[in-house]
Amino acid sequence: MENICIEEMVPSDWKDVRRIYLEGIASGHATFETGAPSWEKWNASHSSACRFVARIGDTVAGWSALKPVSARSVYAGVAEVSVYVSKRNMKQGVGSRLMEAIVKDSEARGFWTLQAGIFPENTASLQLHKRAGFREVGRRERIGKMEGVWRDIILMERRSSIAGI
Repeated sequence: MENICIEEMVPSDWKDVRRIYLEGIASGHATFETGAPSWEKWNASHSSACRFVARIGDTVAGWSALKPVSARSVYAGVAEVSVYVSKRNMKQGVGSRLMEAIVKDSEARGFWTLQAGIFPENTASLQLHKRAGFREVGRRERIGKMEGVWRDIILMERRSSIAGI
């Protein structure tokens, strides 16, 4: 396997980021979203910092980004983390490398809490987050419906030991 190169996401990566996001949507276990937004909408809703892509050769194999949990200043250091890996590049360390990069960069930028809502069926994502220092905060039961079926999420968070102290 070629080396995994982690780089800052740029607008020209959107085509590949969107493709990988759509794979996650199709899995039924990555997000409640049913379609990928336009670049403009996605860009406006995510933090301009802490956006990464993982490349294997010339191929984007995964991506990670942060989304503010609130516009209120008191929550400026709290963000929801997203990590998506292409189906063909799973179980190659891509998710771990992306998570390492986003945790390190988020702490350097003063984020003190990263959180994630993960479907219980997405065991790979739960394990990835646990390995990165996230802990389970609780289970949000019947928090949303997908195709008429109520779904739970596991709420996880990672508190920085250096940012916000």
